[in-house]
Amino acid sequence: MSNNNDQWLKELDEQAKAKQEQFLNGIASKLKRSRVTEKPQRPFRGAPDFWGQFQLNVDEKLDMFKRNFEAAGGYVLRAATLQEASSIIVEKANELQAKYILRQDVAELERLGLEQALSSISVRSWNDDEQEDWKARAAEADIGVVLADYAVAYTGSLTLLSSKSKGRSVSLLPTLLVAIIPKSSVVTKLGEVLSTFDEMGRENLPAGIHFVSGPSRSADIENDLTIGVHGPGIVYAVIVDDIES
Repeated sequence: MSNNNDQWLKELDEQAKAKQEQFLNGIASKLKRSRVTEKPQRPFRGAPDFWGQFQLNVDEKLDMFKRNFEAAGGYVLRAATLQEASSIIVEKANELQAKYILRQDVAELERLGLEQALSSISVRSWNDDEQEDWKARAAEADIGVVLADYAVAYTGSLTLLSSKSKGRSVSLLPTLLVAIIPKSSVVTKLGEVLSTFDEMGRENLPAGIHFVSGPSRSADIENDLTIGVHGPGIVYAVIVDDIES
């Protein structure tokens, strides 16, 4: 019985390959060109040398990130210290008349002191109660606050890594997202971020790697651009000069 099944599968595979050849030959005939049947030579792999050597200075990186991130619909603000970044979040919370803020459970965001600065608003940190339905809580949040692991100048993208204390729902589900970015985490090229994952090795990779370039946008239906369908409709990137202050 097994031999019969093997023969039948082999015949199906041969039929599929024959149909594929017929289809590709038909395309080549209509294009009036011969079929390419040999794999093209690839003398180079990866980024060219000049791109690997390309770097921007600090001011150039910050300027390019701001231009590209805002071109995608986001907002970029600067803060000298975490205290100034906290004041920005408080201002946005009051403008939005927010009732609930959810932040990642990391030391840098704890030092923002949002719980004290916004005593009339519920401020919670991700996963501080393991019995809680945190996805549901994130969906209810007016503002999500995250610490960006990297910001890429050339693409205008934030890189957010997930972990037990840094749930991805904090950046995906609230109405407005505020990403705190240490100035030292702004890099020139995306490859500088990707290479760190190679260095980690597969067994040490984070639970999730997310690249955020401005607010959520979708034009799937009749090319009608809609903001905020698959994530926050408003995104603020706050670059902090001195993350330790």
